[in-house]
Amino acid sequence: MFLNTLSGRFLMLTIAFVMLAEVLIFVPSIARYREDFLLSRLERAQIASLALLATDEVIDANLEAELLQNAGVKNVVLRRDEMRELILSSPIIAPVTQTYDLRDPGPWALMKDAIRRLWKSDPELIRVIGDPVEQAGLLIEVTMDTAELRMAMTDYGLRILWLSAVISGLTALLLFIAVRVFIVGPIHRVVDAMASYARAPEDARRIIAPSAGAVELREAEEGLAEMQTQLTTALKQKERLAQLGGAVARISHDLRNILTTAQLFADRMEISKDPAVARAAPKLVNSISRAVNLCESTLAFGRAEEAPPKLSRFALAPVVNDVIDSERLAAGEHDISYAEDIPSGLTLRADAEQLFRVLTNLIRNARQAIVATGKPGEICISAREDDEGWTITVTDTGPGLPPKAQEHLFQPFQGGFRKGGSGLGLAISAELIRGHGGRLDLLRTGPEGTEFAVVLPREFAEVDVPEPQKAAE
Repeated sequence: MFLNTLSGRFLMLTIAFVMLAEVLIFVPSIARYREDFLLSRLERAQIASLALLATDEVIDANLEAELLQNAGVKNVVLRRDEMRELILSSPIIAPVTQTYDLRDPGPWALMKDAIRRLWKSDPELIRVIGDPVEQAGLLIEVTMDTAELRMAMTDYGLRILWLSAVISGLTALLLFIAVRVFIVGPIHRVVDAMASYARAPEDARRIIAPSAGAVELREAEEGLAEMQTQLTTALKQKERLAQLGGAVARISHDLRNILTTAQLFADRMEISKDPAVARAAPKLVNSISRAVNLCESTLAFGRAEEAPPKLSRFALAPVVNDVIDSERLAAGEHDISYAEDIPSGLTLRADAEQLFRVLTNLIRNARQAIVATGKPGEICISAREDDEGWTITVTDTGPGLPPKAQEHLFQPFQGGFRKGGSGLGLAISAELIRGHGGRLDLLRTGPEGTEFAVVLPREFAEVDVPEPQKAAE
């Protein structure tokens, strides 16, 4: 379990890297130790030789053996004045296997020879050549056994290994403590804050307050705080929308009953012989029928999705005329002119009732924006057809959308552009058009006016129609 923690893995990696560094240091160190060992033997052999050269008498064999033993060599050869002279010697019972020249050794050669000596456990007889100390000759050469050299190198390597283990352990411990305090601790704080928030995401008091000193952790806490704030807001909005959905369902039930009674009276008006009443009655009947259908479908935006569109082919101009006639009545005495640019005979394939609602929302928003300015204005509805589908544009000469409305254009309860507005109209319209496979776009807005475009693709209208619906049509 310890190795599965961030601290445990960091500790193991620290130990491994420190040991690796010590290994990289160990090889040059042991090579240097071997070179110093051999040079010390050459120096001892030179001192013994000089002591012998100081007298012209022949020394005793026991004294010669003692000098060689103190120098740690088998024999000594000193070259002076181009003369190579065997100064001290002892019986050689084995042949010389290697010769090492220490007068100008390369670093790679020293490291290779040192590793080879540690690797090879069998003792050998080797010849070592070097420069005499204080220029006391041209060359000094000794023959020696490698047993003592390897033993000394092994003892030195074990000391280095033990020291490396202590250093790596102490370093890893200090780094482990530092990581626990400065990294793992703040991370645990963030994790605890996330767990606390998950238990009650609606509670704004559980949102983390960024306090980390490290830049990276501070950025992580700020990002988490922003995400938690947005999620809490979304959950509260979802709860309000659910409550609104229930309220709308109850209101729709009662309103449907009232509109049903009004529809009965409207049916009686259709048989009136008054010409004015006869002309107005069909529009009144259509309006009440649409209201009844709207109530029956329980349009609670926050509680249920819109029903799939019921596609049929119809002429666009009558639908636009119905919308404009309704908005003319709603405008009252205000000076608003309406312009239509609908090609004669233009038909499209869509849900006529849903498209009526979309155009009503767009034109009503335009009318309300112009009325709010207190100035005259114009609303223009145009349409065109191409190979890709149909495009309907609604343009007005109003004051344009404020920045807040543009930022949350198609979000319910956030995209309202007038006091008291909920922003549901554009949100519902965008959802209805998406149900057709199309899109609702804001083309431009500003002091000179606003323009929306309803884009309905032909491909969706021709292909994505359920089989039962196709059969019914």
